[in-house]
Amino acid sequence: MSRVVSYVPRLAVFAAGIMAGVLTRPRRERGGIGTAAEQDLKRSIADLESRLEAHESADATRFTQVEARLDEHAVKLADIPSTAQIVGAMEQLLSKTMTTLDERLTTQAHSIEALKTTVTQTDNLLERVLESLDSLQMYTDPAELARDRVAPRPTV
Repeated sequence: MSRVVSYVPRLAVFAAGIMAGVLTRPRRERGGIGTAAEQDLKRSIADLESRLEAHESADATRFTQVEARLDEHAVKLADIPSTAQIVGAMEQLLSKTMTTLDERLTTQAHSIEALKTTVTQTDNLLERVLESLDSLQMYTDPAELARDRVAPRPTV
C-alpha cells in the first residue's frame, strides 16, 4: 500500500508538468512568453513541487504511525487466547469437575451400601438376641420369676 501512496505525488507532479506544458504551448506559438511570466510559472511549479513533497512526507509519517499502531495491536492480539484455547480450557475444567463429582458419587454409593449391610446385620443380630431372650423366658419357671421380683436385692 505504501508503494501506491509513493506513486501518487509523482503522478501529481507529472500531471502538473503536462498541464504547464499545455498551458505554455499556445503562448509560445502566439509569440512566446515573457521572462517574468516564465519565472512566475517556474516559481509556481517549484511551489507546487514543494507542497507535493511536504504532503508526501506527511503521508509517509502518517503511514509509519499507522503501521506502528498495527504492530502494537498485532502484539496485543497475540497475547489474547483464541476461542479454541478458551474452549479447550473450559472442557478440561469441566472434565476434571465431572471426574471429581463421579468419584464422590461412587464413594457415597459405597458408603450407602456399607450402611445397608450394617443395618441388615444389626437387624439380624437384634432378631437373634430377641429370639434368645424369648427362649430363655420359656425355660425359666414363672414361680422363680415371681420370687426374684419379691426378694430383696442386697445393696452395695
